[in-house]
Amino acid sequence: MPKLILLRHGQSEWNLQNRFTGWWDVEVTEKGVEEARAAGRLMLEKGLEPDICFTSLQSRAIKTLHLALEEMDRLWLPEIKDYRLNERHYGGLTGLNKQETRDKHGDEQVHIWRRSFDTPPPELEAGSEYDLSSDPRYAGITVPTTESLKLTIERVLPYWNGTIAPELKAGKTVLISAHGNSLRALVKHLSKIPDNEITGLEIPTGQPMIYELDDDLAEVERYYLKDR
Repeated sequence: MPKLILLRHGQSEWNLQNRFTGWWDVEVTEKGVEEARAAGRLMLEKGLEPDICFTSLQSRAIKTLHLALEEMDRLWLPEIKDYRLNERHYGGLTGLNKQETRDKHGDEQVHIWRRSFDTPPPELEAGSEYDLSSDPRYAGITVPTTESLKLTIERVLPYWNGTIAPELKAGKTVLISAHGNSLRALVKHLSKIPDNEITGLEIPTGQPMIYELDDDLAEVERYYLKDR
């Protein structure tokens, strides 16, 4: 039975500061480091043995993966990084404190930007300090200027279908270290969660979520490892 492990990165500096992060690269906090290590220890304790790992091009997800694998003595595992597992791009909200944004634009508008399925935030202005269009890790990629959850799903799912799913169908246990919204996209797909419900799904940092799948990669069971 194919097994999929989803791991949201440990707490980041901007999680702690309550800022919109998106594609911007920030470090994990000391708490985030410990969350990642604890996730690795838990996976080791429960006997999980990933065969291959996938992560984004963002440091917080990559470091979380490495810290967890170190605890499992599996740093040698093959690892594939791809921008399509990046966090949702928060456009012009990037870097802003969430409470200050509510004070400026109102709770209702910020709630729509954060939690609607298909309404993206304002676009990031060209030349912004958070403009990543010239970042070497995204060479050859059209960096978005904003994304809704719907747009995030539209880049995640083709990568899932074309690259990740074949590894599961080959019988491998797959570990994905990524972000709240890129993982939300996968959970929506695998658990067939409606558009109007998926935005309310919270995925905690540093807590391995397990999918037991059938041979067609349909969900048999989904649970957090800490609950077993």
